[in-house]
Amino acid sequence: MNPQTVLVIDDERDIRELLTITLGRMDLQVDAVGTVGEARRALAERSYDLCFTDMRLPDGNGQEVIELIAADHPDTPVAMITAYGNVDAAVNALKAGAFDFVSKPVDIQMLRGLVRTALRLAEEKRNGGGAAKTGGSGDRLIGDSTAMQQVRATISKLARNQAPVYIAGESGVGKELVARLIHEQGPRASGPFVPVNCGAIPSELMESEFFGHRKGSFTGAGADKEGLFQAAQGGTLFLDEVAELPLHMQVKLLRAIQEKAVRPIGGRDEIPVDVRILSATHKNLGQLVEQGQFRQDLFYRINVIELRVPPLRERRGDVPLLSGFILKALAGKSGDSVGQLSPAARDALEAYDFPGNVRELENILERAMAMCDGNSIDASDLMLPQRNARPAQPEAATSDHSPPLPPAPAPAPAGADGGLDDYISNIERTAIVKALEESRYNKTAAARKLGITFRALRYKLKKLGID
Repeated sequence: MNPQTVLVIDDERDIRELLTITLGRMDLQVDAVGTVGEARRALAERSYDLCFTDMRLPDGNGQEVIELIAADHPDTPVAMITAYGNVDAAVNALKAGAFDFVSKPVDIQMLRGLVRTALRLAEEKRNGGGAAKTGGSGDRLIGDSTAMQQVRATISKLARNQAPVYIAGESGVGKELVARLIHEQGPRASGPFVPVNCGAIPSELMESEFFGHRKGSFTGAGADKEGLFQAAQGGTLFLDEVAELPLHMQVKLLRAIQEKAVRPIGGRDEIPVDVRILSATHKNLGQLVEQGQFRQDLFYRINVIELRVPPLRERRGDVPLLSGFILKALAGKSGDSVGQLSPAARDALEAYDFPGNVRELENILERAMAMCDGNSIDASDLMLPQRNARPAQPEAATSDHSPPLPPAPAPAPAGADGGLDDYISNIERTAIVKALEESRYNKTAAARKLGITFRALRYKLKKLGID
C-alpha cells in the first residue's frame, strides 16, 4: 500500500523541516516547497492527500493556493498555517474552502490530531463517503421541498471541512438535528457530539462547565473536572442558544476558539483542544451585535458559514410527509395502530402557520392521537388555534369542503400565574383525580365518567404526571 502524501508550502525552512519530520513519523510521504510557483508545479505533477500552506509567501499568498486546490483538486483537504493570533486570515481561509488552520508556533499534538481528521476526510471522499452517509439521525430530516433539498445539500458540503457553522432558524425547526447531521457526515463522526444549551447553565458556573476546574480551585471543587471542550475532544461542540451567553463568557469563549486551547479554573497551563464549533440560536444575532448584547468579534468567529433552516410555513408541502413519519413513530412507541389523517385534517395542517414548527407538529399529532376515536384523525381532533391559521383565499371561502377551524382558546384568567397552559392543566388534573377517586382508580370507568376515550385518559395521565 502506497503511503499517503502531504504537500507543505512555507518559506520558513524551520517550519518545513518541523512538519516534514513530524509527518514522516506518522508514516506520511512529504513534499516541502517554499513558493506559490513551486506549489503549482507540485500539484500539477501529482495528487496529494493533504496540503499545508503558509499565508505569506514570497511570490503570493496562501489564499491563492487554497483557491487553486478548491478548484482543481476538490478532494484534497488544505490547512492554513497562520501567525499567532492572526485569526482574521484563518477565517478568510476557511471561507475560501480551507479544511482547518494551525497557528505558529505549531503545537505538535494539535497538528497530529488535525492530520488524522483531514486524512479520514480525504479517504471518505475517495470512497464516495461523507455526503452519501445515511442512517442515524439523517433519517429524521424529512421533507422533499426545494428548501429542504437545499438544506441537505448544504449539510453535505459543510460536513467536509472544519469551519465554524452558525445554524439560524426559529424554535422547533430542528437546528440540533442539523448540527448532528453535519457531525455525523463528516470526518469527526467517530468522535463525540456534545450539545450544550447555553441558556440552561447558571452564569456563575459557566466557566467551570466549559473549561473545567482543578481540585480546590474554589469552594466545592472537591476533584478535577473536565470541561465541555475537553469532553468534545476530537469531535464537535454544539452551542445551542449561543445568544444567551453573558458578555464575560463571550470573551473567554472567543479566546478558546481562536487559540484552540482552554485553561481550567485553577490550572496553570492551557490545554490544546481539537474541537469543531457549531452554534445556533432562534434570535437574530446580527441585531444583538448592533444592540451591544453580543460581541461582534465572536459573531464573526462562529459565523464563518451560516446555514438557515426554514420554518415549516415556508415548506407547507412537507407537512403530510412529516405527519406520516411522526404518526408512525408515535404508533411504534405506544403499540397502537398508525393514525390516519382525514382529508379535512390534512388541509387544516397545511393551512396552519406552525409558530412552533416541527416540534409543535409533533405535539399536535400526539395530542390528536390521544383524543381521536380509533385511529382516524379529523380536523377537530387537531384543536388548532384559529388565530394562527393562514387566512382562507377568497375562492376557497365558499367551498363546501373547507374544514371548520375550532374557536381560538379563551385568554388565561386573571391571576393564572403560569399562563393558559398551566391553568388548563390544573383544571384537567383536578377533574381527572376526582374521576379516578370516584371510580376507585378504575381507569376505564374514569374515562367513561370524563367522557373521553381510555387512550385519551392514558395520554393525559402521562402528560400530567399522574401515577
